[in-house]
Amino acid sequence: MVTTITTDLAAPWAVAFHGDTALVSERDSARILELDAEGNPREVGVIAGVAPAGEGGLLGIAVREGSLYAYYTAGSENRIERFELTGEPGSLGLGAGEMLLDGIPAARFHNGGRIAFGPDGMLYATVGDAGDRGSAQDRNAPTGKILRMTTDGRAPEDNPLPGSRVYSYGHRNPQGLAWSADGTLYSSEFGQDTWDELNVIEPGGNYGWPEVEGIAGRAGFIDPVQQWRPDEASPSGMAISGGTLYLANLRGERLRQIPLDDLATSTEHLVGEYGRLRDVTVAPDGALWVLTNNTDGRGEPAPGDDRILRVGIGH
Repeated sequence: MVTTITTDLAAPWAVAFHGDTALVSERDSARILELDAEGNPREVGVIAGVAPAGEGGLLGIAVREGSLYAYYTAGSENRIERFELTGEPGSLGLGAGEMLLDGIPAARFHNGGRIAFGPDGMLYATVGDAGDRGSAQDRNAPTGKILRMTTDGRAPEDNPLPGSRVYSYGHRNPQGLAWSADGTLYSSEFGQDTWDELNVIEPGGNYGWPEVEGIAGRAGFIDPVQQWRPDEASPSGMAISGGTLYLANLRGERLRQIPLDDLATSTEHLVGEYGRLRDVTVAPDGALWVLTNNTDGRGEPAPGDDRILRVGIGH
């Protein structure tokens, strides 16, 4: 069963929870919204410095211990900034920002942008290659990577590359992060023309871009556990509930359900019913929330788009 949580969002990108209160980022307006129990949106604040262009703008958000973390595009760079969440639900605000990481090369395309806290308490961020394909193989460059950092933006001592935030590399444009109960990290990735990917992320692993795309079987590169044609996928946000991974797809306009005990298979839901799907998250009550993305300049908005849907799928 599908029910609507809220409507009339403008190019929304991510959903995160502050306690039981949902927060939503809008890419082009740079707004953070909070939703009340009926799904009515209220502006919490606008992230200063955001310069939307192409796929860039206010992208991923995460919440931890009363602070909002935001990944956004500011001209030629992407940044990760932390803000105190002030007030109570219904009257939340944003305190002054604290820059955790800046200088990440940005472009109109391939900015990555998902951020999430792992079960280890560290902040992870997906970074696209920003059109500089070769940088994905350069372990000294932040682009084409999954980064892992402390809550104040430093490189943890136990990262695979000493003194570096780089956790894995060889990525083109990863946009999904989720952990299973045993701590395994999964990530989704946009390919170029051939294969989109679902990857199991290993510390220090090389995922092949631009040398390989999809399952290649080449020594030195880690293959995806599942791959799809881009017109059926373009995988973005993802979530894990129990033993099941859920993956929102943009161009493919579908929600994929993937059992963690059989990662090469999947079941498709909502195919073509709600247009482009940007994010999926597990709400505090265990429900799946799916964020549509038809007002981002590439979709065909229906009346009321964009929206958040509550999706009931057996899991």
